[in-house]
Amino acid sequence: MIYWDVSPDIFSFGPITVRWYGLLFAASFIVGYQIMMVIYNKEDRTEQDLNDLVWYMVAGTVFGARLGHCLFYNPEYYLAHPLEMLMIWKGGLSSHGAAIGILAVLYLYTRTRKGFTLLWIMDRVVITVALAAFFIRMGNLFNSEIIGKTTDVPWAFVFVMIDEQPRHPTQIYEALAYLIVFFLLLTLYFRSQGKVKEGRLLGLFLILIFGFRFFVEFLKENQSQFEAGMILNMGQLLSIPLIILGVFILISKMKKQ
Repeated sequence: MIYWDVSPDIFSFGPITVRWYGLLFAASFIVGYQIMMVIYNKEDRTEQDLNDLVWYMVAGTVFGARLGHCLFYNPEYYLAHPLEMLMIWKGGLSSHGAAIGILAVLYLYTRTRKGFTLLWIMDRVVITVALAAFFIRMGNLFNSEIIGKTTDVPWAFVFVMIDEQPRHPTQIYEALAYLIVFFLLLTLYFRSQGKVKEGRLLGLFLILIFGFRFFVEFLKENQSQFEAGMILNMGQLLSIPLIILGVFILISKMKKQ
């Protein structure tokens, strides 16, 4: 077993505390920006378009993830205390909410630019989103959150800050899966010389990311009390329509091509 007692804080400077989660979250945007810069340069898109994209992505990710967590996992509390939805520093982000938020802001982004379509931008953005998912799950590991169920596998983690029970390191399972998806999408993009078939990367992203998320949820502890007794938890229920959407995109585009 591996005893995990790493502090979520890196260091403090007066009232300011730098945490691993925040550092990794910021890294996802920094590295993602560099990847998108290569893609935009390769396809003769302007730097201004890229800079605008970053702000759209930040807004869609942060607000979508926060609202998703509040409304999917604890709606009664947050609807009664709506101002707390804005208190992002208190924690609580949802990857499904982030997916919806990103989709919404990218739709707005393409509406203001000629030569951009929603599928075109989504096919490229999902490459960086898969990498961001890796960084975020590693941040969850440092926070000792989103833990797995108890197990006796030899690689089990004991999250000392939570209890003394050996558990599945589901954060690592997801992080590694998302990293593999990132390299797969990146490879497919560059092998196509930037001329990837429309919808292909987006469809694969939805199927692989949320397909893996669906199955790994069986190894996780529930994130909210209301999930107790449910056959499928909220994470799985939210993953199903996104998997179906991915299949629909791939099949419909294959028929057209």
